[in-house]
Amino acid sequence: MKFLPTLGLAGWCLFLNACVLAPGQHMKTGELNDKESATGSRYQLIPITPKLIAMDKASAVSAGVDPGLVAYRPEPYRIGPGDSLYITIWEHPELTSPAGSQQQTSANGRLVRPDGTLFYPYVGLLKASGLTLEELRVAITDRLTKYIEKPQVDISIVAYGSQKVTLGGAFVRTDPQNITVNPLTLKQAIGAAGVNAQLADLSDVLLRRDGQEYHLDLDALSHSPAGSQEVYLKGGDSIYLPYNDRHEVYVLGEVGRPQAIPFKTSDLSLTQALGRSGGLNQASARGKSVYVIRGVDDMEKAPASIYQLDNTSPSAYAVASQFSVKPGDVIYVGPAGITRWNRFISQLLPSSGLLNNATSAQYNLDRDQNL
Repeated sequence: MKFLPTLGLAGWCLFLNACVLAPGQHMKTGELNDKESATGSRYQLIPITPKLIAMDKASAVSAGVDPGLVAYRPEPYRIGPGDSLYITIWEHPELTSPAGSQQQTSANGRLVRPDGTLFYPYVGLLKASGLTLEELRVAITDRLTKYIEKPQVDISIVAYGSQKVTLGGAFVRTDPQNITVNPLTLKQAIGAAGVNAQLADLSDVLLRRDGQEYHLDLDALSHSPAGSQEVYLKGGDSIYLPYNDRHEVYVLGEVGRPQAIPFKTSDLSLTQALGRSGGLNQASARGKSVYVIRGVDDMEKAPASIYQLDNTSPSAYAVASQFSVKPGDVIYVGPAGITRWNRFISQLLPSSGLLNNATSAQYNLDRDQNL
């Protein structure tokens, strides 16, 4: 996710050196497209239009789930250290239940040792790790034929302990979940763990597998055809559900209540964000004065984006209701007429917390050039 704080000090200097971003002035799309500031940072102005909305929706639908995750299908369960097996030898209760038939099944379970071996009477030590239940059944049957005529062997797992999926973050329960003979899906694992609805950020679930990281927007997938695709888990996977404590957008300028707005899904619209902030100040917010400022990690390689809403158009709020904001975005509503830069900075920087460790930084503005 591209959070605004990634702009850093150099990134924010572009706003201080670009006169076209002064609150209240008119910004022309042609003048800002892929321009470069005095700091070497690049930025572009993008009008919020129905065409842009359509492109964003098409991109979201095509993103879906990583093909590698969808393509994975579990193999038959393979026994591993920590599994406990219940081995039935029909018509031979002395082998099946040496602890006595009155004991619980788990008391007669055979534990697979850390080295992967299993001991069974008349069979001795047998390498069980890595075998399927059917492969182990055949191996035990072959060895028992020396002592029992046509032995009938059945094997089941009474306790799983070799393959686990770990969970962390904003789950209600973070106990590891076992991979069993019944394949475990991502939906099932999350459902069993429970989501803390007040604290969880559903838009960036992290699945780690074999040294790779996969980011999944479960909220967006729930509204997309791609959400019907099953993601099967395997032993060693880990699932992290992030907290939404930093999942915020910042609404500043000529609105009723400038504030940071937390949200936990991926579909907070520009209209909703403005509405939660008390809406536009009708006395001062006029013209093309609504901007969504979105940073990038490296502004030398890719331009920062400044999205502009033409709120003089009758269809402006219909378009804004379809434009999704992202964590770290700054929504700035400029006033009509020219306002000094120090007013803009005094509103923006304390709210975003970008310069908590650089309060002594000096910003020298060339007023003749920028105003």
